[in-house]
Amino acid sequence: MDDVPSTPAAPAPAPLPVLQADCANCFALCCVALPFAKSNDFAVNKPAGTPCANLQQDFRCGIHTRLRDSGFQGCTVFDCFGAGQQTSQVTFGGRDWRTHPGTARQMFEVFPVLRQLHELLFYVSEALTLPAAAPVHADLRRALAETEEWTRADAQALAGLDVGPLRQRINTLLLKTSELVRAKVPGRKKNHRGADLMGARLSGADLRGANLRGAYLIAADLTRADLRTADLIGADLRDTDLRGADLREAVFLTQPQLNAAQGDATTRIPPSLTRPTHWT
Repeated sequence: MDDVPSTPAAPAPAPLPVLQADCANCFALCCVALPFAKSNDFAVNKPAGTPCANLQQDFRCGIHTRLRDSGFQGCTVFDCFGAGQQTSQVTFGGRDWRTHPGTARQMFEVFPVLRQLHELLFYVSEALTLPAAAPVHADLRRALAETEEWTRADAQALAGLDVGPLRQRINTLLLKTSELVRAKVPGRKKNHRGADLMGARLSGADLRGANLRGAYLIAADLTRADLRTADLIGADLRDTDLRGADLREAVFLTQPQLNAAQGDATTRIPPSLTRPTHWT
């Protein structure tokens, strides 16, 4: 009997880019490419494309260990979701903007685009871990593949990419994901989408399954609040008091949001995130 030729194995899909910042493999792009304005978050003004005065020649921050005390709290809550090292080591092949100044302008254009793509990858990847979102998992996987493919595009293609249409399509899927997850919570859920809740007194509030997408929760009192399965995508948690709050299973909560808030040892957070060092 003739041997039946085996079918060649399908090539393994390319691994996703790392979705956490790796500053050691980045050319300090957030310290150069992005602008910031003098405020409570930043001690000085800095235009886009200009290196921060605190940036050293080795691409390290000269005041990294005392950023908050030096008036640069905004730096401590920023996260590029891994776009910095992707831009530096993949898109530009390890050629830094100091040694190769001809790359600077395009590198600074590409970094914000890749940052948006990596943020989308982060949210889609989280949605794919949620069993309740199974009805949209197939669409999410297609969106993940398309977004990941864009992260491997060359610099010229990335610089000209309009991320808006892709973001809009993915946002529709994330909204559906949120609805499916929050539907598991019995009873009527609170809808505070985009609400101005700055300084709100919500201590001990039952916010399970609440829609807090894009809500302004700056300096709000959420001590001991129950935020399990609440949708927190885009919520502004600067100086939000989360002491004793329960954020386990909160939907689309990010490390930068936690870093911007206040909490303590009794604040319960998802296992995928890290307790900020400045929490008491």
